[in-house]
Amino acid sequence: MKRTLVIALFFGLLYGLNAQKIITYPVSDTIPHNNDFTVKVRIPGGEWKDLYEYEVLVDAHKVQKSSMVNFEFEGTVEVAVTSNSQKIKSVQIRPLSYNIAHRISGNTIRFALTKPTNVSVEVNGDIFHNLQILANGLETNRPNPTDTNVVYLKAGIHKIDSLYMQSNKSLYLEAGAVLVGKVVCNKVHNVKVYGRGVLYHGQRGVEITNSTNVTVEDLIFIDPTHYTIFGGQSVGLKIKGIRSFSAKGWADGIDMMSCSDVLVDNVFMRTSDDCVALYGHRWDYYGDCRNVTVQNSTLWADVAHPIMIGTHGNPEPGKSEVLENIVFKNIDILNHDEPQINYQGCMAINVSDENLARNIRFENIRVEDFEQGQLFNLRVTFNKKYALAPGRGIEDILFKNVSYTGENASMSILEGYSIDRGIKNITFDNLVINGKEISTKMIKPGHMKLSDFAKIYEGLFVENVQYKSSGKEIVDNKLHSSILKMIPNDTK
Repeated sequence: MKRTLVIALFFGLLYGLNAQKIITYPVSDTIPHNNDFTVKVRIPGGEWKDLYEYEVLVDAHKVQKSSMVNFEFEGTVEVAVTSNSQKIKSVQIRPLSYNIAHRISGNTIRFALTKPTNVSVEVNGDIFHNLQILANGLETNRPNPTDTNVVYLKAGIHKIDSLYMQSNKSLYLEAGAVLVGKVVCNKVHNVKVYGRGVLYHGQRGVEITNSTNVTVEDLIFIDPTHYTIFGGQSVGLKIKGIRSFSAKGWADGIDMMSCSDVLVDNVFMRTSDDCVALYGHRWDYYGDCRNVTVQNSTLWADVAHPIMIGTHGNPEPGKSEVLENIVFKNIDILNHDEPQINYQGCMAINVSDENLARNIRFENIRVEDFEQGQLFNLRVTFNKKYALAPGRGIEDILFKNVSYTGENASMSILEGYSIDRGIKNITFDNLVINGKEISTKMIKPGHMKLSDFAKIYEGLFVENVQYKSSGKEIVDNKLHSSILKMIPNDTK
């Protein structure tokens, strides 16, 4: 019995050691290098591997040169980040909800990761000259390069202004492949665009119009001129594991016009306009927006909204549209910077053009302090810059387990347009502001309303706003990666 146990333990340990793996990618110097950091990774106790620190432009307000590295691993990986541009006084690794412990030795930061993730390493509070680490899991779905149903782009530069997809085909970018251009999926079905490569400087990243069953997975998008992913009047879209960085005006992340049955999962969006925006009719695209889930993601809006719903629709009599059955859950919001009051709100529902927004849920949303703007902005409005009519209404909206920690949020707004174009049935369940739950325990007869404690202005034509206390802690999505006992003090 003891011998069997010893053998089992031996093979278990052997398997654990064999499971540890790091894969670095071929480098393309078409994308400039950023010297702000030197980044190395290794299996605990193993040899360090140098990573290429890519330059990624961020923040259209004042374009800045940020840094990005990427690799893939299995098991545990140690990361050593040396700051070359400034002496380290303080460090944050975000999202803060991941609780990633770190150690500082001289000008080098050390920490460990035990599962795939996307994090930002920020020295001395600098969120613009920071380092984004994109740590992937091992790739398991790499296709056969000779498969005639796959357009296979190998490592290297591929300059194609517009690569048009055909139905029942896939496009694969292997690690180290850089596609300079955009991918177009128009009137197609059963298409997949994926891989560990980069889409660089395209007019858009991937454009999906009048199509069904299109998947975009794992790619990195750097500096698109316009949207990262644009959807127009399409059904059955899956967007999984992508990462995006943009720095131009109107360089939104994922924008959907009249799309339904959409899943957005495990994305990291750092964009210079809305990170995720859901609309009705715009341009040549018509129809409702239904059944959309955005989950397990990190949203960072250097300009405008992290989450935006509404604005565009069909004002023609008898042809009004609905945005409904929409869920945002398990999301970290890292920034929101918008000086224009009309475009503020980390979580915004602004309906114009006869739109009706209903049955929308925000759950387990963690908002860190941001530069400027509002936490919530729900308005039935008439945006005369983009619309031809006011919206019809907003109703049945749930905010459950939403937390905000910070000081920069201005007054949030809930406001209808008229008595028949109002807002109703808004529920805040376990809303936590700076560690305090907004609940009835805060108030006494004749004192302030809960909306005052939450800094939410309830304007005209708003009815049935509720604040509930669930008594449950906010889900914090910990990565449990602080294995500092496995990290020796040396960096050699």
